[in-house]
Amino acid sequence: MAVNFSLEGKVALVTGASYGIGFAIASAYAKAGATICFNDIKQELVDKGLAAYKELGIEAHGYVCDVTNEEQVNALVAQIEKEVGVIDILVNNAGIIKRIPMCEMTAAEFRQVIDVDLNAPFIVAKAVIPSMIKKGGGKIINICSMMSELGRETVSAYAAAKGGLKMLTRNICSEYGKYNIQCNGIGPGYIETPQTAPLRERQPDGSRHPFDSFIIAKTPAERWLKPEELAGPAVFLASEASDAVNGHILYVDGGILAYIGKQPQ
Repeated sequence: MAVNFSLEGKVALVTGASYGIGFAIASAYAKAGATICFNDIKQELVDKGLAAYKELGIEAHGYVCDVTNEEQVNALVAQIEKEVGVIDILVNNAGIIKRIPMCEMTAAEFRQVIDVDLNAPFIVAKAVIPSMIKKGGGKIINICSMMSELGRETVSAYAAAKGGLKMLTRNICSEYGKYNIQCNGIGPGYIETPQTAPLRERQPDGSRHPFDSFIIAKTPAERWLKPEELAGPAVFLASEASDAVNGHILYVDGGILAYIGKQPQ
């Protein structure tokens, strides 16, 4: 059974994996035997990521690439294939969120979120699929969201993008499953990352941030999740253990989507 979860000899590309969720997933892949490639939009972020991987004893390959730029992505994939090998596992992790009420959001801001969170996974997947087909298979994992299923105020662009990413996941499964390519998604719950740190800070009077209280009340686990808790699901979806799983979104959310919330006292 352990062999079934091994990623030994596999090449994995995790986009935007200098820190946070992408870093946790890539680190888990390395421990499972994969060779790690990652990108970020700035050299300083790539350097920071390389140093963090090195601290864990992981010799990762880092590249500067804007995943919304098709030419840059095609060059990145070609470079990885030349320097490391054909990509067996792609994790479309790079993403942004803009918390702006819809009527206050500009069309340009909306397009930017769609570009990073939906167009980029399309561009990167399109770049790796041909070589996966030639090699006889591959794994594509899109980092979706609970907002692939739910709406909430101030995240209209993000929810639209992540809902679209869910359907892109299913469509890649539908088109390329016959080539032994499995495309699935992971929908994280609320995760302890640098981006969410301000929402978890205690207030001057010692009370929880209002959003922190909201999340604790809506999560059966009654806590934020840690990035490393995505490792097991991510390794499963990248390994032979999930060869019959395709077009599925695995929500790792502490139970939020199953829960209507606490009854008012």
